Amino acid sequence: MDSAGWIQLALYVTALLALTKPMGLHLAWVLDPDRTRKVTSAVPLLRGLERLTYRVLSVDPRREQSWKEYAASMLLFSLFSMLFTYGILRLQNLLPLNPQQLPAVGNALAFNTSASFTSNTNWQSYAGETTVSYFSQMVGLASHNFFSAAVGIAVAAALIRGVARDRSGTLGNFWVDLVRLHFYLLLPICIVYAVFLVSQGMIQNFQPYSVIPTVDSATAAAGPPVQQTIAQGPMASQVAIKMLGTNGGGFVNANAAHPYENPTPFSNFIQMLSIFLIPSGLTYYLGRSVKSSAHGWAVWSAMLLLFLAGVLAAWHFEAAGNPRLAELGLDPATTSFEGKEVRFGVFNSALFATITTCASCGAVNSMHDSFMPLGGLVPLFNIPTGEVIFGGVGAGMYGMLIYVVLSIFIAGLMVGRTPEYLGKKIESYDVKCAVLALLAPSVCILAFTAWGAISDWGTAGLNNGGPHGFSEILYAYSSGAGNNGSAFAGLTCTPASGDRHWNLTLGLDMLFGRFFMIIPLLALGGHLARKKLLPQSAGSFPVGGPTFAFLLIGTVLLVGALTFLPALAFGPIVEHFVMRGSSLTY
Repeated sequence: MDSAGWIQLALYVTALLALTKPMGLHLAWVLDPDRTRKVTSAVPLLRGLERLTYRVLSVDPRREQSWKEYAASMLLFSLFSMLFTYGILRLQNLLPLNPQQLPAVGNALAFNTSASFTSNTNWQSYAGETTVSYFSQMVGLASHNFFSAAVGIAVAAALIRGVARDRSGTLGNFWVDLVRLHFYLLLPICIVYAVFLVSQGMIQNFQPYSVIPTVDSATAAAGPPVQQTIAQGPMASQVAIKMLGTNGGGFVNANAAHPYENPTPFSNFIQMLSIFLIPSGLTYYLGRSVKSSAHGWAVWSAMLLLFLAGVLAAWHFEAAGNPRLAELGLDPATTSFEGKEVRFGVFNSALFATITTCASCGAVNSMHDSFMPLGGLVPLFNIPTGEVIFGGVGAGMYGMLIYVVLSIFIAGLMVGRTPEYLGKKIESYDVKCAVLALLAPSVCILAFTAWGAISDWGTAGLNNGGPHGFSEILYAYSSGAGNNGSAFAGLTCTPASGDRHWNLTLGLDMLFGRFFMIIPLLALGGHLARKKLLPQSAGSFPVGGPTFAFLLIGTVLLVGALTFLPALAFGPIVEHFVMRGSSLTY
């Protein structure tokens, strides 16, 4: 744990703090209809495109929706976009922009991939450069990166409106939120972002793959030259929204460890920063919307402290290396690089892994499968807790608001008062909605993990046995239900390893984890919106300041530990004790 790592961590936190308020103000500008109507009149092109889109969709932007209408619109849009992507993948051999003449994607894999990108999971049971064409990458997958990100932010905004409104039967209009988020947030930032990535050396073209002789073949005395195929394609445009929208699906199989997807240390820093940019800004948007900036900053502080704890734990165990290799006389400073991109080092690997699993991103610049047991425990713990430590775009905020409701409920029980959140009484219906939203991904993770662990098709795809193999299964279904998309990298989904079972169960895991969580949350938002907004009194529980922040942290840790500690004990915790306590001949 060197000084360079501490300096970079300080720079990262400082940059994130500096960008939180500007992003929060921009989100308020985008999502608040009144402010947006005033300001966007100065942007006639975007305003004209917005109005044209409403006409095409037959949407009245002045009409708001109840929570049921909002949920129905969201589900309808997600279903249509999923079927659209599924069709593109199944027909990609007949579609243009396929210079490598890649065949159509198989049925089970096409279902898995379309479900993955629809749910903002972006799990990839394939290598992008050998499976999907440029057309599929851009029209099918990159477009979903925008769609799923906008859906997550829209749901978070709807829930926040439910908290902020007084005796209202509506939560906004899903189609208006969707359009504005694309035109005024995601597209403009991603255009600038993509240009920056190109300036760092990332490719953006439609050329066929390059085939060149390797360096070794140039020095070989005899024999035919060894050829290497180097992927090309429109990469910068996809990576920009991949990171900003916390999608994580890589253009190539190596993801952010590939020099094209992550060319320089500066691009690596900016990509990590962009993952947290919108989720961090949503905390300020929350405080602004409910007219309590202290509450927004308390939520931000709770997220930051949980994030820092994860970074320091992962960094500590990865920097220490494997003690069993040290017993053989190997230097831990050298052995700790296994599975990591040497251009970035151990600290950047630990930082990137923590960020990408705190958020529902899934992009990786190292292989989590190679982490030390307790180093790998950090990303494995971050995901099942709901990835609420800043979390994905929108998903982190609406996930954290579940814990806020539970924290207020627990505080009310402790002091013997009716729980109250920012002037809204927390009743049994609200708690039931919050618990249902928490149960949906938890049941998916534990049930599918148990099924995979006892099935032949589940164990056939493992690269390791014992506790590490169990961690691979637990991580896969946690990543799916948590809409993260990263993997332990030891799990293979090939025809020889039960790929159909893995693709179908993971696809269902992703869809259930996403939408069975969102529907109770929108119901909660609708119920809160109808309530009378009561004035704050001396007996109201304060939701700003360190007391609330630590209560919120305790709730997150308590619920996460109680739900997943037994499963984690079977995986990385057991593996840690085996590594520390067994002999070299074990």
